Amino acid sequence: MAALEMVLITGMSGSGKSVALHALEDAGYYCVDNLPPELLTPFVVLEQQHGAPKVAIAMDVRSATSLPLVPQQLRELREQDVAVQSLFLDADTETLVRRFSETRRLHPLSRMDTSDQHRALVDAIELERELLGEMREQAHVLDTSMIRASQLQGYVKALISAPPTQLTLVFESFAFKRGVPLDADYVFDVRMLPNPHYESGLRQLTGRDQPVADYLKAHAEVEDMFNHIEQFLSHWLHALVRDHRSYVTVAIGCTGGQHRSVYLVEALAEAFSRQWPTLKRHRELDAL
Repeated sequence: MAALEMVLITGMSGSGKSVALHALEDAGYYCVDNLPPELLTPFVVLEQQHGAPKVAIAMDVRSATSLPLVPQQLRELREQDVAVQSLFLDADTETLVRRFSETRRLHPLSRMDTSDQHRALVDAIELERELLGEMREQAHVLDTSMIRASQLQGYVKALISAPPTQLTLVFESFAFKRGVPLDADYVFDVRMLPNPHYESGLRQLTGRDQPVADYLKAHAEVEDMFNHIEQFLSHWLHALVRDHRSYVTVAIGCTGGQHRSVYLVEALAEAFSRQWPTLKRHRELDAL
């Protein structure tokens, strides 16, 4: 019998867990929202008995008192040959406040006995971060602050298609002017490299276009940056495997997230794909 594939989705309220669950449902997973942690193991056993191939479960802070049970449950399920992938959806506080304000929904931890509802919402979000801290540490984090629902769906589908038994490298380009991704394990700043933006013939192109690639390849410091990042990652990846990491997100940032960071993400993904499963994201370009 093939091993059951299980995806556990946790994260901040308002970060897009429902969107992620819909993406998994589209991908053929049997999905359950807001399952109490006490029912996790019995539910998985039942689905195994029914011969279900793939299940996805969402849990949130409403189960806060029993969430500490989950890490041990996941370890036990893995020992029983359940292929477990754990995703944590996050977003910065400003984004979460805006989303709750736009939808006029109450945060699950909001207090009603206060006149300052904005302060109450911020306090609720910070409390939620504290309560979910351990879950975040043990999951692959997706930062949804700057991405649209369609981007999130695509990212989730790409992640679950990666081999669950191997370390997967996620290379992500971004613009520093729009903030550093919250899901990055490593961040490399490449703003000191020559900038194609100041070349009139390259300004409207991206790091995926050959003229931009040729321009950057012609500068020794760009090659040096590529080599230094490649050497650093190659040195530490096997240690991360020994630490039982499933995903490592490497974020490369430049000013606008259009040329230098995109080029290096493409080049690094190509180089590492010869030995490791790799995924690419371009936060700013994917939003266009």
